[in-house]
Amino acid sequence: MKIAQIAPLYEAVPPRLYGGTERVVAYLCDALVDLGHDVTLFASADARTRARLIPARDQAIRLDDAPYKSDLAAHLAMLHEVRRTARQFDVLHFHLDLLHFPMFEHEAHRTVTTLHGRLDLKDLPQAFACWPQFGVVSISRSQQAPLPQAKWLGTVHHGLPETLLVPAPARAGERDYLAFLGRVSPEKRPDVAIRVAQRAGLPLKIAAKVDSADVAYYETMVKPLLRDPLVEFIGEIGDDRKAEFLAQARALLMPIDWPEPFGLSMIEAMACGAPVIVWKCGSAPEIIEDGVTGCLVESEEQALAAIERVRTFDRVRIRREFERRFTSRRMALDYLRIYEELSETAELTMLSRPLAMGERPAARPN
Repeated sequence: MKIAQIAPLYEAVPPRLYGGTERVVAYLCDALVDLGHDVTLFASADARTRARLIPARDQAIRLDDAPYKSDLAAHLAMLHEVRRTARQFDVLHFHLDLLHFPMFEHEAHRTVTTLHGRLDLKDLPQAFACWPQFGVVSISRSQQAPLPQAKWLGTVHHGLPETLLVPAPARAGERDYLAFLGRVSPEKRPDVAIRVAQRAGLPLKIAAKVDSADVAYYETMVKPLLRDPLVEFIGEIGDDRKAEFLAQARALLMPIDWPEPFGLSMIEAMACGAPVIVWKCGSAPEIIEDGVTGCLVESEEQALAAIERVRTFDRVRIRREFERRFTSRRMALDYLRIYEELSETAELTMLSRPLAMGERPAARPN
C-alpha cells in the first residue's frame, strides 16, 4: 500500500526534545515500512525516518531561531505539495487537526485524520458540521466524547518501538525518587507533583519543557517551589536520557487536571518497567491497569498511598504489558486495518458512482 503521512512542522520527526505528535508519526512511519509498505513522509527536512521524505521546510519551527516565521504559511505550502502529488498514494494520513479539510474535500474518501489534541473546544462542532465527510481517528476512546457527531473510523492507541526504551536494573540508592516528565503547564500540574513529593518526603525530578504560553504559570506557581532541595528541575530531555530517568524512578507521577487525550509519557514509563501514578482523567483508565501497571488516583492522599503501594509492583510484568499493548508495530497494524477498510469503501464508491462522459468503468476489486 502507498501511504502518505503528513506531519506537523512544529517539531522534527521525531522531536529532538519534547514532542508528542511528531514522535508518534515517526514511529508509525518506520513501523509501516518494516511491515513492507511504501510510505512517504511530509515533514521538515530534519526528520529521521525510514520512509521517503518530502521536506516541506528546512527545519522544524520551534527550534528555528529565525526571529520572524509563519507556521501557517509553512503548513499551507506543504499541503499544496500534498495535494499536487495526492494521486500517487492510496491513503493520505493527516496529523494536522483540521487544517487540511478545505483543501481536500474531493479526496476525503481517501484520507485518515488522527486527532491528537483535546476536543472539548467551543468551535470544533461547527467545523465538523461543515466537513462531515472526513473520517477521523481518536487516540483514546475518552477523547471522542465531546464530538460524538464526528465520522469516527476507530481508536488507535499510540505505540513505541520495542527497543527504544528498555528497563534498567536498579542501582544502589536508586528508585527513591519520583519522576515528572513532559510539559510544565496548568493542566499537567507539576505544582501538585511537587506538593505530593514533599508530603512523601521523596525527591522529585522534573524533566519538562516550558512553552511560551505557560511562562506565567511557571514563574508564579512552579519556580518558587524549586527552592526546595527535594526538587530538581532538569528541563527537556530526549529519548537518549528517558530510559535511565524513568527506569530508575520509583514511579512516574502524573497529577493531570484535564481530559488527557492519550499521555505518551505513560507508555514510555511502562516501556522502562516503571509504574505510573496518575489522576483518573481522560485516557488514563484506558492506558493504566490499576494495580498492575500503575495506580489510578483522585486525590493527593490517594497518590501518597500509591507511592508506597508501587514499591511492590512487578516491573517485569509492567514491561510485558507494554510489549503486549503499546508497541509501534501494534499501532501500525491497527492503522492498516483502518486504511484497508477505507480503501475498500473508496473502491465501492468509485464503482457505484455515475461515469463521466468518456470515462471507462473501473476494474472491480478481486
